[in-house]
Amino acid sequence: MAGSRLEKFGTVFTRVRDLMRAGVVKEKDKPIWYDVYAAFPPKRNPLYVKPHWKRVQKTEDNVPEIFYKEDVIRAKFYETYGNGPKVFDLSRSTFVSTCQRFVEKYNELESSGGFEEETLFEETSKALLAEGILLRRRGGPAVAAEHRHPVLGMKLTDMLAEEQQANATADETTPTTAVQEQTQTQTETPATDDKPLS
Repeated sequence: MAGSRLEKFGTVFTRVRDLMRAGVVKEKDKPIWYDVYAAFPPKRNPLYVKPHWKRVQKTEDNVPEIFYKEDVIRAKFYETYGNGPKVFDLSRSTFVSTCQRFVEKYNELESSGGFEEETLFEETSKALLAEGILLRRRGGPAVAAEHRHPVLGMKLTDMLAEEQQANATADETTPTTAVQEQTQTQTETPATDDKPLS
């Protein structure tokens, strides 16, 4: 129990003094500092005083938001394309994300000065497509679908409808020509008797 007491229930000096008075600590076993402390006591006793916490009202930190030019480009990239087609590979220290490549290409095209501010974002995505990086819009087709082969743009339902239409027109012409061929062959061949030959 004595080990659970802390300095807030008296000073170390008063506790040692009381232990000596009770006979727990012998006079010969007293600490070296005891006589010095008794001869020169401090002006204020080092008592534990429970700190009184004042309720401090929260002050608002007026830290301005810091936005870099790249942050605006990145925000627009993630809004338009999401995370991009590749997964972040954090195990390689030389990995460059699709977003970072986009920002670098954007800055490169902007420094060349050949594009207006409104079209620069689209031109950057087209330039990355030319480099082989395919960007897909959220919920939409790939960027610059007009550069793809027209066969890739066809829908399966359209192709099936065209095929069925071609088959239907072929079926309509086939029976009439077959009937015409039959009538021609009948008129050309003479009728023979069906008598058995003996």
